[in-house]
Amino acid sequence: MLNAHQQQILRLLIASHGMSRTEMAEKMKLSKAAISTLVKEMLHAGLLEESVPESNGQGRPSVLLKMRADSAYFLGASLLGEQVILVLIDMHGLVLAKTEMALNPDPQQLSAALAAAIPGLIAQKGISADQLIGLGVTLSGFVDENQAICVQSALLGWKNVPLAEMLKQQTGLDVSLENDAKALAVSEKIFGVAKKARNFTLISHGDGIGSAHFFQGQLHRGAHGGAGEIAHCTIEPGGRPCRCGKRGCLDTLASLTAIRESMRDKALAANSIAELETLAVKGNSAAISILHQAGQALGLSIANIIQMNDPELIVIAHQPHAFDGLLKTVVMQSIDSHVLPSIMGKTPISTIDIHAESWARAAASVAAYRFIIQLPD
Repeated sequence: MLNAHQQQILRLLIASHGMSRTEMAEKMKLSKAAISTLVKEMLHAGLLEESVPESNGQGRPSVLLKMRADSAYFLGASLLGEQVILVLIDMHGLVLAKTEMALNPDPQQLSAALAAAIPGLIAQKGISADQLIGLGVTLSGFVDENQAICVQSALLGWKNVPLAEMLKQQTGLDVSLENDAKALAVSEKIFGVAKKARNFTLISHGDGIGSAHFFQGQLHRGAHGGAGEIAHCTIEPGGRPCRCGKRGCLDTLASLTAIRESMRDKALAANSIAELETLAVKGNSAAISILHQAGQALGLSIANIIQMNDPELIVIAHQPHAFDGLLKTVVMQSIDSHVLPSIMGKTPISTIDIHAESWARAAASVAAYRFIIQLPD
């Protein structure tokens, strides 16, 4: 079991591309001797490795410490589509192997199918079962504060399903459930664009809209696990009915589902968001109106987050070719027009593409995050 100082070393290395013992001692306010003892134990355990950067001609370069990619392995399963995607990642977040299976929403059968798929998956890379640290599962829905129970998922038709315990019994692994947006935020924190940010928000824009927040380097889950439910914030009082039972939620205005519904309502000759953007470029007033409505609603919601939380970074995760052109332009304009002038333009906004595999990798990242960040002292 890692002690508190060794956990801190891993946290520092996550947010860097390598760090010397001297830098580590300064950041942790420990003596070099103390750091050397901690590092020696972690090197011996196979968690860390040393590397020597190329000399710049100004003296002998410092030896850098990095996490070993093969020091631990994690599994991640995505339950977001018609197919379950199961992946294996290493300590650097690299997807090493992948398999897919039909999604059976029966929790017992799903647990058994996942357990049966694991031996073949890890055999692809010659990894033994005892090298696996944990399994993460991401889904569309509400997960409890202990990441053990799916409280509700409309997509899966679940209520209060103790999936983590069911999977643990089948696999023997530590299992963590997580909402899709929160899982993606964890992935970007430990392996992606938000590595160096302690306070940031991720917005996932797809058929539905999600968000997740990191405060002071920790994922904010809320008192009951529901923090970040941006999709069901009311943007247009009395607006379109939402699947949640309310009206005028952000999901009814700015999600890809809502945009496609507007395209059908206006009988536009477009089968995708990219084609809708093409119509807008050609001056089609209906296409322009749809993109403006969605972009203004999403931008307003992001502006409210910036106004309330003042994050270091906003990450917008979107499907390929579905956040380009006018939609993106209107979102950015809406953000600027709805924050105080004194903070306008001060919050960097990054955009990333997401694919089906991204969600499974995010699920595996949840297991890695639990190992790296949340180990008990």
